[in-house]
Amino acid sequence: MTEGLVKETIYGNFFKETLSNIQPEWLKDLREKSFAVFTAKGFPTLKDEDWKYTNLAQLVREQFTIRKNENIDAKKISQLFSETENENRVVFANGIFNAELTNISDLPEGARVLNLGEAVEDETFGVTVREHLGKFVNAETNGFTALNTAFLNEGVFIFIAKNTRVETPIHIAFVADGEAASFPRVLVVAERGSEVTLIESYLRTGEAKYFTNSIIEIVLADDAKLKHTRVQRESHAAFHVTTTAASLNRASVYDSTNITLGARLSRHDINVKFNAEGAEAFVDGLYLVSEEQHADTHSVIDHAVPNCVSHQNYKGIVDEKARAVFNGKVFVRENASGTDAQQSNKNLLLSNDARVDTKPQLEIFNDDVKCAHGATVGQLEEEELFYLLSRGLNEDLARNLLTYGFAEEIINKIEIESIKKQLDEAVLNRLHANLEA
Repeated sequence: MTEGLVKETIYGNFFKETLSNIQPEWLKDLREKSFAVFTAKGFPTLKDEDWKYTNLAQLVREQFTIRKNENIDAKKISQLFSETENENRVVFANGIFNAELTNISDLPEGARVLNLGEAVEDETFGVTVREHLGKFVNAETNGFTALNTAFLNEGVFIFIAKNTRVETPIHIAFVADGEAASFPRVLVVAERGSEVTLIESYLRTGEAKYFTNSIIEIVLADDAKLKHTRVQRESHAAFHVTTTAASLNRASVYDSTNITLGARLSRHDINVKFNAEGAEAFVDGLYLVSEEQHADTHSVIDHAVPNCVSHQNYKGIVDEKARAVFNGKVFVRENASGTDAQQSNKNLLLSNDARVDTKPQLEIFNDDVKCAHGATVGQLEEEELFYLLSRGLNEDLARNLLTYGFAEEIINKIEIESIKKQLDEAVLNRLHANLEA
């Protein structure tokens, strides 16, 4: 079966069904144009430069249905969350908003969290949504962005008003319960002087085969601050593709930590653009993959204006026959004097069959800048291992301790204790380790 026939049989009929929903004409037009782009482009191939290390043939062959909210096991899903994660939690089960599992109980005046479908129709926020939705992630970028926009229906709209500080983190959880495809969409608009912490998590109830294709667009006005923790713990039989785009204005701060543990094949595109002076971005992450997992991270940090700062620190732990890809691009435009851009990618290989393709890049068109980048791929340091062995630790425990320490630099950035504890346990489980032994 050709790729064109696959696209038609899998997505064409589902797309026509979803268009019957009541939506504004501008949104219907956006969706129809996006589906036309997907029909023309299809999914990326190895011939596309940005995808040459990620083979999508397995995903293209799958014939996923579009997720329904039928037969959701709410009790099983609720067990995925700790008791401390009940406030300000928005849950989407199989891509559909679930009111039973959602609890927005601790939002201050000036902060709103709405189902994106409702926000589009809302008299107060409809104009804001139309102004920003689809403006930072171009549907024509590739087949995934086109397909997500084509199926743009439900999602999350977060609005933080001027000078509003949200004390309790807002947790958006996308939970897979079954086998199908879903297209989560998130739009965050933070007005001047606002401050909020956002947790974006992808979870599953079992090891099913499914497809998640998500987009999150973030708009930070002057002096706005956002801490963004993204945790991907999909099924090891699943396919996961996400695009994150952040638009920064004067003196705004975007601090992101991205954790990739799940999915058979995952891809995360990160785009950060500086639009005004004095802004700062932290774009950090950890990918921990094993067996035959494939994790691909592509980032673009665009210093389009002077006097902005970006820090990027990505680490990878790759075991067994897994493969990781990291491609980080930092652009410093001609007029962006005073730029400070630091980029690092360090990888730890735990087996002889593990593989990493890393390519940090700097493209600088201004002399008055401070920029550096680097990448390493290697195994555990023998001197560090010898030191622990000489102190009486057995070899397995010593190796696990060093590997755990390598990962913890990124995990320790996360300030929400319940999330951090879950990640600590996940890392230890992947290492088959008990550090207290």
